[in-house]
Order: sequence, then structure tokens, then C-alpha cells
Amino acid sequence: MFIEDFDAGKMVDEIQNKNGRITEVYFVACGGSLIDLYSSNYFVNKESVTMVGEWIPSKEFVLTPPKRLGSHSLVFICSHGGNTPETVEAADAAADAGAFVITYTHDADSKCADSKYHAIVYKWIDETLQKDKPMCITYAVLNELIHRQEPDYKLYEAMKDGIIKCDRIIREATKKYQNKAWNFAEHYYQAPFLYIMSSGAAYAQSYGFAICSLQEMQWMDCCYLNSAEYFHGPFEVTDEDHLYILMMSVGKTREIDLRAKAFLDKYAKKYEIIDAAESGLEGIDPECVDYFNPPLFYEMSVLYRTAIQNKTGHPLDMRRYMGVVEY
Repeated sequence: MFIEDFDAGKMVDEIQNKNGRITEVYFVACGGSLIDLYSSNYFVNKESVTMVGEWIPSKEFVLTPPKRLGSHSLVFICSHGGNTPETVEAADAAADAGAFVITYTHDADSKCADSKYHAIVYKWIDETLQKDKPMCITYAVLNELIHRQEPDYKLYEAMKDGIIKCDRIIREATKKYQNKAWNFAEHYYQAPFLYIMSSGAAYAQSYGFAICSLQEMQWMDCCYLNSAEYFHGPFEVTDEDHLYILMMSVGKTREIDLRAKAFLDKYAKKYEIIDAAESGLEGIDPECVDYFNPPLFYEMSVLYRTAIQNKTGHPLDMRRYMGVVEY
């Protein structure tokens, strides 16, 4: 279906009519598409008492399928272009096992849009609202499913409200950070190496910022860290020469990021703070605000990588190996 026809309630009707009670949820993709699904895995594991989630790269899912995969499984498959070979293979493996398979792609003619899956075709353009992107579509489905399966679930209305509110908040926040991103690029576009940190539901955004925005799109050497793990080895290299980006969440894991910031304040000189507390996310219910740090930080990574591109002159879509050579 096209995103204009998507309705979370109707999708959950289909899930329950075909597969009954769901007991496990798998989030399967590669690269940036996998990153889009991380926070939903985090969400289901933190908020559901009837379901467990697992976040798995596509090829790993194919080669080492979970023993529990079956008719009581829900599998989210994401491939932006819709034809990533190992992701298509994973979708088929999930369907063959009897799972309810939801696929995401922005290409209606791609393999992931095939009618044998429950495909959702979204628009990948600047004007697309957060509610119509894979991250929040997945939230909407899971929020509805948990609400149906668990009478004591408390976040139903708050999550629906957050999914709608976050778009305006994020658009305003990126405008506010535009000059800051330009200034960072001006000073550090030639940096030989940098570390990117975040925590909680937003951990995969440091992963994505590193492997997609900078390593893939700018050929920059960098490393991603969970802020909680910074003090278990990586902080030993901190000095005035190393460069850091710390994405500070609002919500339950903020104290982890604050601890990292306090150490950087004391021992580092080159670091950039992207703080969700300055974005307006406080307008979202504090019980579920953690889950809206990820879409905010994703848009921030787009802002920063574009600013860096404008300094390096390296086009974001230029590749040395991906889609160019055999691999």
C-alpha cells in the first residue's frame, strides 16, 4: 500500500486475523534502513510485557534465523530502495516461516513492494512528515499492537500524540542548529578522526551518523560509541586533540550523556554537543519522550553531513565501492 492508505489500526487487524497473538518482533534490514528500526526494537523491549524484540542485520537473519521465528512472529523489513539482495532474502525467509511480514520501501516497483508482503511504500522527500517515515510508522503499528494485547499499557495516547507533534519540533530544531552545523563543518571538515556518542533509544543514531553519514557519504574515519560505554575503555584516549560529537537525549538515559559531557568539559577541547533539551522535545510526554530523540538526531545528522559536504566538495552520493565494484 502507499503511505496515504496506511492505517495502524487496520494493519493490526490484519496481523491479528492472520497470526493471532504476537510474541516476538524482529527488525531486519541493512545499513541506514537497519538504523531506522533500532528505536522500535528498543521500544518494544522496554514497553511490552507480551512481546520481545530483536534487531538483526538481514544476512545474519537469513544465515542464523531465530528458533522462535514462526506464526506468532511479526517481522519488519526495511530497504529504502527495495532491492537490497540480502534484505529481500530475509523477507522471503520470514514469510516462509509463517511470520507476518511488513516491508518498507520508497520504490513501488521494487522487490520489497511485492504483494506477497504487507508492503508500505513511503515518500523519501524533504516534505515527508515524520509520521510517514519508517521509524514512526513502526512506532504506530507497535503502539496499536501493544494496546490491543496488553490492557495495562499506559502509553497509547502519548505515543500517538508524540508521533504527530515531533515533526514540527524537529523542523524547528534543525533550523535552530543550522548555523551550528555550518560552524562545525568550517572548523572540522578535515578532521582525521572523530567519535560520535549517544545513548538509549538513540544509540543507533551515533552508529548511523558514523557508518552512513560520514564513512559512506564523506569517506571520513570515525567511531560510534554508546555514551554508557565511554567510561569502560574509550575515555582513555580523550585529550585536547581528539574530536567528539555527543548527542544528548532527553528522557531516562540523559544522565548517561550528562556524565559523558562532564568528562569532555574537563578533559577535552574539541567537541560538539547536540542537545535534545534545546529542541523542544519537552513538549512530548516524559514517559515516552525517549523514543523521539532518534528521529531528531537523524535529521541533525543530515544537517551536519550536508554542512560537511559543502566544505569538502565531496558529493553525498559519490561512492568508491558501493554499487560500483563486485563485493
